[in-house]
Amino acid sequence: MLKVQRPHRESEHEAAALELWDGDGAVRLLRHDPAAHALLLERCVPGTPLSGVGQEAALDVFVELLPRLWKPAGAPFRPLAEEAAWWADQLPRQDWSSAPDLLDAALEALRELPQTQGEQVLLHQDLHGDNVLSAQREPWLAIDPKPLVGEREFGIAPVVRSRELGHSKRDVLHRFDGLTAELGLDRERARGWTIVQTVAWAWDGELHRTHVETARWLLEAG
Repeated sequence: MLKVQRPHRESEHEAAALELWDGDGAVRLLRHDPAAHALLLERCVPGTPLSGVGQEAALDVFVELLPRLWKPAGAPFRPLAEEAAWWADQLPRQDWSSAPDLLDAALEALRELPQTQGEQVLLHQDLHGDNVLSAQREPWLAIDPKPLVGEREFGIAPVVRSRELGHSKRDVLHRFDGLTAELGLDRERARGWTIVQTVAWAWDGELHRTHVETARWLLEAG
């Protein structure tokens, strides 16, 4: 499959992430033309999204898949601490008058978490239910990485807010509780990072509403 990208900060170094994974839980990169921003990728057949199997089965897949993707990494990937500094600068510039508590919670986490991280691993910061596809080489393969390097506790954020798996307070907290327990993660650090990225990625429209709801449910769970 040929993928031609529009350059964007979040997809920077996607090819390098796929090269590091080398097909271990993710699609293989076959060729890369940096000048054309083009990637020739292994095609997933039949390519059914993981979101279609239901929440419980999907969580089992994520529990098996995430540790395989969390490979020790450094350059050229952007550090989570650097991305966190960018979020801390950008978030106060947006209108959070309807949810000032979420902005406060995100900024507090951004002051506390970046400098106290654990082991640095490669993170797929958009690993939701529609970015894992059924395939023949393996039952499920991750696609579309938006790589960062940071601690594992950040890595469950996109799964927790994966509204494709069910969007209710019960669904969100079930995913959060299940992943933190099964993967042995620090619950409070994972909750802080998930609130941070969910708020940072709360764009306009329907996505904004569901992200705000997800962040608030997590905030209330503390």
